[in-house]
Amino acid sequence: MEKYAQSSDGQKIHYKESGQGNPTLLFVHGWLGNAEWWNSQEAYFRNTYHIVQMSLAGHGLSDTSRKEWSSELYADDIKAVADQIDSSEIILVGHSMSGAYVLEASLQIPQIKALILIDTIKDLDEAFTDEQAEQYLFVHYRNDFKNAVEHILPQYLFVENTPSDVRERLLNEFLQNTSEAAIDLLRPLYKKDFREIASKVQVPVRAINSDNSPTNIENNRKYLKDYNSIEIAGTGHYPMLENPEKFNQLLEQTIKELI
Repeated sequence: MEKYAQSSDGQKIHYKESGQGNPTLLFVHGWLGNAEWWNSQEAYFRNTYHIVQMSLAGHGLSDTSRKEWSSELYADDIKAVADQIDSSEIILVGHSMSGAYVLEASLQIPQIKALILIDTIKDLDEAFTDEQAEQYLFVHYRNDFKNAVEHILPQYLFVENTPSDVRERLLNEFLQNTSEAAIDLLRPLYKKDFREIASKVQVPVRAINSDNSPTNIENNRKYLKDYNSIEIAGTGHYPMLENPEKFNQLLEQTIKELI
């Protein structure tokens, strides 16, 4: 069922609900993504759990008129949905940039029992600053966004095994955005040191990360009290789209361990 919650600045936040049971799995996509990125997970888990797929402000069917973009407001988007659904136990699943925002949101939502991070926050001690993001990313987006999406980003986001239809779908979705919108939506990630947030997180945090780049479990454990990570082999940055069958098995295994 298609629904909307209202974030703290009045933005309407779109989400879809299906399934039933405890816990609720609340899925949050990454940069330039949307609720639909989790459709394979919805199909797999809806007979077992209550499933919520949301789109952050600026993404999918949610409002795009936000004036200031910040990690606090992204966290508020997640909280708005969590507050509106009827659930006493929520596991937040955050992909890519939303890994940081589910950490932040978890501090404000008492119903959250655990977090699952998808190919994100692989080393809390290694993060881009806003200046580095400007130098290595945003300058390319401004100069020629289409070229950046088609030729620069794939080097970092995809691997040899990434299915061509997944590549094509994602690149097409990215190109629905202007370069300035793309920058605005991503910039909050580089405006804050999330190590301080991480050190306040009280719930278990698990990660399912692509083996395309290493995860520093020990560094993350300096900040996250209860953290562990498993790898999915042979995918790029979008394991839930690239190899949903294997990803769903690993996600199921992770959820069962947490509950």
